[in-house]
Amino acid sequence: MPTLKERAARTEQLRQIPEETVKDLIASGLIRIGNPLRYGGLDADLDTIHEVGFELGRGCGATAWCYSLWATHNWWLGHFPERAQEEFFATGPDTLFSSGLDPTRGTATSVPGGFRVAGRWSFSSGCDAATWTMVATTPSAMLWLLLPREDYEIVDTWFASGLRGSGSKDVLVKDVFVPAHRAVLPDRSGDGDWTGWDLHRRPSYRPPLRCLTGWDLAAPIVGMAQGAVEEFAARLRGTTGAGRTAQSVPLQLRVAEASAEIDAARALQRADIREILDKAAREEPFTEVDRARYKRDKAFVVKLCVQAVNRLFEASGARGILEAEPLQRFHRDVHAASHHAALGWDASAETFGRLALGGSP
Repeated sequence: MPTLKERAARTEQLRQIPEETVKDLIASGLIRIGNPLRYGGLDADLDTIHEVGFELGRGCGATAWCYSLWATHNWWLGHFPERAQEEFFATGPDTLFSSGLDPTRGTATSVPGGFRVAGRWSFSSGCDAATWTMVATTPSAMLWLLLPREDYEIVDTWFASGLRGSGSKDVLVKDVFVPAHRAVLPDRSGDGDWTGWDLHRRPSYRPPLRCLTGWDLAAPIVGMAQGAVEEFAARLRGTTGAGRTAQSVPLQLRVAEASAEIDAARALQRADIREILDKAAREEPFTEVDRARYKRDKAFVVKLCVQAVNRLFEASGARGILEAEPLQRFHRDVHAASHHAALGWDASAETFGRLALGGSP
């Protein structure tokens, strides 16, 4: 954690994860938590990836974000046909891939043996360190397609207010052939298509994939919010007198409320993930309300964290806006991460509310 804190400013300057940090993450074995066991995976599951995201986010939001995606992507891969998994891990268990999942940004035309794919996808976090990418299109239903590095270009478009170090650049695909075994229908994975479970017998391959996506993005945000509390408290601890000191009751109340919000967010995520895995193990169905509730809770985890960081940043004074202060980076990173399409509160809340009140899906 101290190392990530020390590198956080440089990570921002580079606008991608430093090479030494990528090497450290790979050497730690933490990314392999996502790998299926047969490809060098560990005896752990998605909930452990989230726990790592909680911790890494306390030091560097961008690093936690990319770690969570890389590890979870390797879990996603277990839903693909076995041939695609063999090709991907042919270079070893530490292979990484990024993604671009806005289906409006490209096309996939069905041809004998696969698809002709073209387009330009934004926000491919961690793409500089990856040797594959996955893009989404909707020729009829949502389709995820896996492409090796020689089949796409990286376009440096990542000049952002937050998560600057995530290197979330564009990937450009110019009319390449993607064989059918490198494609998957995510809405059917774990929900009619049992490839992941049949191949790997891992608890997280039993529930619908869609119930488990996006939590990997929420976990780093919880970590960033926790890091903001720790920085805020560290700056005040031991100070006395009037103004912004540890003796200020308003500041004490802000720390208490922000800490409670983050603890609640973390507990809610852990509880939902445990429920999803346990429910799948009992082979119970996932209703429309269940699925909407998980999306609601995931967005609410993020909402709580944004509120917590805002509360602290509002009380940080002029010093809080200085580039040398980690608090302003946590504030920017949490807000940038919360803008991800999978984490928006309004749409998720509306869907749940409509279903809860008897409306149609």
